[in-house]
Amino acid sequence: MGRSEEFFARAKRVLPGGVNSPVRAFGSVGGVPRFVRRGLGSRIVDEDGKEYLDLVCSWGPLLLGHAAQPALDAARAAMENGLTFGAPTAAEVEIAELITQNVPHVEMIRMVNSGTEAVMSALRVARGFTGRDKVIKFSGCYHGHCDSMLVKAGSGALTFGRPNSAGVTAGAAADTLLAAYNDPQSVERLFRENPGQVACVIVEPVAANMGVVPPQDGFLQALRRLCDENGALLIFDEVITGFRLCFGGAAQAFGVTPDLVTYGKIIGGGMPVGAYGGRREIMEMVSPLGPVYQAGTLSGNPVAMAAGLATLRALHERPELYSRVNRLGALLRGELENRLGPSCAVTGVGSLCCVFFTPGPVRCYEDAQRADTAQYARFFHYALDHGLYLAPAQFEAMFLSAAHTEEDVRFAAGVIADAAAYAKEGDA
Repeated sequence: MGRSEEFFARAKRVLPGGVNSPVRAFGSVGGVPRFVRRGLGSRIVDEDGKEYLDLVCSWGPLLLGHAAQPALDAARAAMENGLTFGAPTAAEVEIAELITQNVPHVEMIRMVNSGTEAVMSALRVARGFTGRDKVIKFSGCYHGHCDSMLVKAGSGALTFGRPNSAGVTAGAAADTLLAAYNDPQSVERLFRENPGQVACVIVEPVAANMGVVPPQDGFLQALRRLCDENGALLIFDEVITGFRLCFGGAAQAFGVTPDLVTYGKIIGGGMPVGAYGGRREIMEMVSPLGPVYQAGTLSGNPVAMAAGLATLRALHERPELYSRVNRLGALLRGELENRLGPSCAVTGVGSLCCVFFTPGPVRCYEDAQRADTAQYARFFHYALDHGLYLAPAQFEAMFLSAAHTEEDVRFAAGVIADAAAYAKEGDA
């Protein structure tokens, strides 16, 4: 028995499912999760000393790669002064200034501790600002585990076949209206059926929690128009895409301005950080300026702020990093399209990529659900056995970082092609 098996056996006695986040348990692919000892650059090493090329990158935060020096140095320096104060620090101001001065649609921002907390808070602000109750979300989009968003959710909820969570009351979900991703007519219909009642539309501008499903031409623009016509706010959930596609995120990349945006992952440089921000008049609704209450003892934690600030500064000062990592993403998708053929759908944007075990196209939740998850499980384990660490679930993204090289990408493409062939043989 290896050390991962030993740790997992111990973990299952004291942690639900042996993990602290469901998808890590390998539930949809079977087997034993790898317990990671360390990471450096584009690679991780497990507790048994086996090295893997990592295309998970902690589910997105590590755009600079594992153990990136800017974040490590800044966090170490901050820790020398103390771990938390529950009082304002200079780093909070500096990271907020960096963002608001360089992301035009964020005029004010509030730091929190996770993407879930950011979404929960942004929805409350949208309701407080508009005086309305209902929220439109999209089937298959995941916005964290707050109650009202666990309706036809993506990510782990979709992976385990339970897009609606036990413990979510009918009342909590009653004001959540479901639309179809990439289908603006479904949104228009909901506005028509609920006149004057919709506070906001929340969307992953690139749906990256049902695999990776890019927005079709005109979709995000249609959402902006429909929100304007109906007096509702448009919220971009950029927990994944924020500071990844470019410094201004998907809003900049697709040229659509949201009223509010939520961040996580990259904004913390590997530390647990989230944030929400947007137009000044909306954000001034937040306590202590306004009547929308939200608070957090560890919000703006000095160590987390230092790591996030160093990461964002590195990305802002070196825009060539975006060109490089997006070029690697295009290279990976191109290699996979050439090698996998028409039986698999390859999707992605920028440094995000996904392989669906369905011919495609994959444009929405229903398309993604056609993927053969049994094939994915065989595919995953072949890749893992050959030194490539992928998401242990069909409905997640591959993430590239600035630490990856062209050699890494070509190695990954080769393993993925071999793994896909192996997975399909199992159905023969």
